[in-house]
Amino acid sequence: MKMFYGKINIKMYTIMDLNEFVEKFAEQFDETPVEEFKAETEFKAIEEWGSLTALTIIAMVDEEFDVTIKGEEIRAAETIEELFSIIKEKA
Repeated sequence: MKMFYGKINIKMYTIMDLNEFVEKFAEQFDETPVEEFKAETEFKAIEEWGSLTALTIIAMVDEEFDVTIKGEEIRAAETIEELFSIIKEKA
């Protein structure tokens, strides 16, 4: 959400911590047990991972952070923590 005050453009967002991000990330999976998700999890190795899951992650990041990430940024990340770092840099 962007708010405009006079000539100043201030981007309003909430930065969640890594643990909250891992929880939100895990919520995007239907069949994988929550216990399998940790900061160091290599998410592309999860059996349930696929292009549709990637799209849900992109949508979740947009909704939660008001940040747009691209497929190439997801491909560049190996772990959930690396993806979180990419998102935080853009927020």
